[in-house]
Amino acid sequence: MVDRGNGAEGQDESAILIPLSDARRRRLDIPVTFDRRELDQILRLYGRMVAANEWRDYAIDHLSDRAVFSVFRRTSETPLFRIVKDPSLARKQGAYAVIAASGMILKRGQDLARVLTVFDKTLKLVEA
Repeated sequence: MVDRGNGAEGQDESAILIPLSDARRRRLDIPVTFDRRELDQILRLYGRMVAANEWRDYAIDHLSDRAVFSVFRRTSETPLFRIVKDPSLARKQGAYAVIAASGMILKRGQDLARVLTVFDKTLKLVEA
């Protein structure tokens, strides 16, 4: 702690430790993006759901800390689902997550293909 002369103790900015990857991203202010392979997987799923008449529109947001692919039934509504890539959670819970409109995390993991299986419909045996 360094006393700045105003009677209150403050932190010296050189004493704050942050991960190197975060420092580089902050310095260059580069947003997190989906790469070509990830977009291919997401858009393949999107195409299937549009063909099934369940989804109609999407939006991609590249923010400073995460990338978000939002899916809409109608453009004027809130997103039905959000597919999120958050590299800061890669070692903890997994960089990818599918979040429902209510905010509930449906699936999270390291592998995008495995996380997107939450949208796969399984056939169920119905007995009469």
